[in-house]
Amino acid sequence: MQSRRTFFKTAGLGAAVAASASFPTELLSWAEPSRTPQPGGPILLNSNENAYGPFPSVLALANPFQGVNRYPDHSDAIAERLAAQHKVDVSRVVTGCGSGEILRVAAYAFTGRGRKLVMAAPTFEGIGRYGEAVDAEVDHVPLTTNFTHDLGAMLQAAGSDAGLVYICNPNNPTGNVTPRAEIENFINKLPKKTYVLIDEAYHDFVPVGADYVSFLERPVDDPRVIVARTFSKVYGLAGMRLGYGISAKNTSEEMRKHRLQFSINVFVTRCALTAMDDSAGYRQSVQRNAADRDEFTRQAAARNLKVIPSSTNFVMMHTGRPIQGLIDYFEKNNIKIGRPFPPLDTYARISLGNPSEMQQFWRVWDGMPKSN
Repeated sequence: MQSRRTFFKTAGLGAAVAASASFPTELLSWAEPSRTPQPGGPILLNSNENAYGPFPSVLALANPFQGVNRYPDHSDAIAERLAAQHKVDVSRVVTGCGSGEILRVAAYAFTGRGRKLVMAAPTFEGIGRYGEAVDAEVDHVPLTTNFTHDLGAMLQAAGSDAGLVYICNPNNPTGNVTPRAEIENFINKLPKKTYVLIDEAYHDFVPVGADYVSFLERPVDDPRVIVARTFSKVYGLAGMRLGYGISAKNTSEEMRKHRLQFSINVFVTRCALTAMDDSAGYRQSVQRNAADRDEFTRQAAARNLKVIPSSTNFVMMHTGRPIQGLIDYFEKNNIKIGRPFPPLDTYARISLGNPSEMQQFWRVWDGMPKSN
């Protein structure tokens, strides 16, 4: 007779095999390499996750599974809480299964055949795939020489037929900020029918003094602007999938038409609401990330390695080596780092791990054979 643990392990494996057998792998080609976190498994510095996990208050929940046999409440308690936090009407909030769903519904609502999507290169690629899925032309505009969005070139690319412009700020994979004033000026010059999605996934990690102001903290009176946020980063809930977008009421209504029914589950709702009440846990997460980022920068400087100034929980570093060879070297040493991001073919994106993980990263780096 199978034990309960054996049964669930077997059932889970079967489900995973069935899903992978029927789902085209090329659709996931832009995503991170597969990962198998387990004791003795690789150190994961490749996906910009929160290495410390959820807040202590979330881990201390007595029974987070209570009521998971019931469908989620249609009231969407997360949307109501977010509306209160950002001082907007709840009709302006769209929640989703990660901020990835927000990107998808925006692409479906505002792009398509004859309605172009404009985005940087490199940046977070997901929305480009969603645009292609609805037959939109996707225009990839290279970053400037200082790795900010080339807003002048993006404006030219938008022309008169762009349905949506995507700006990830701070940008993934470079980690740096495009100045707020430049983005506002860019928005004002866009055609009146072109929407702008500003992805603020890494907002919470931006250090004080950066040339940055959130479009939620200081909103603009423009119905074309959509701001996306996630619970994956500062809250450490990447595996539970929760994100949201805030925009004008009519804009949100258009996006909501493409939202999955019951895309927010009972489990993540309970954990997210608990995390939002934990101001001490939030402060600790922000402060710990800042300390880890500063330490990484110091270690890089000690080795004469140049980094792009980061406002996130990862750092992009010029290595002077072909990136694929570096990825292979670290993987052989049980560490996974970020994938290639062309055309930055000698840059490595390193997600910040905990101190012991980062010490191991630098030990492996220092043991690397000298390049020819």
